[in-house]
Amino acid sequence: MAKAVRLRRRAAEDVDGAVGRYLDDAGPEIASRCINAVERSFQQIGRQPHSGSLRFAYELDLPELRVWPLARFPYLVFYVERQHEIDVWRVLHSRRDLPVPLVGDNDEE
Repeated sequence: MAKAVRLRRRAAEDVDGAVGRYLDDAGPEIASRCINAVERSFQQIGRQPHSGSLRFAYELDLPELRVWPLARFPYLVFYVERQHEIDVWRVLHSRRDLPVPLVGDNDEE
């Protein structure tokens, strides 16, 4: 059974910002595709939480942190599996200095 996916405030802001940029720069069709890619990613990690990479977990000393890429968009979903849900911390562009925006985010609930 799939776990519910809960976005922290900053993750929701990340998604809104990304969709807004695509809407402004590429138009509604691309923005809609981005939304669909986000939704598919959330479905995937809800069904199979361990499918995400631990790539940043050790670098940031956050052993449960996983990352999942959006299909066809340069964004990464950072999340932690909890007992009853998936806790999405951030959705960040893959060209950012990724570890920096995550520092301090792990104590937000």
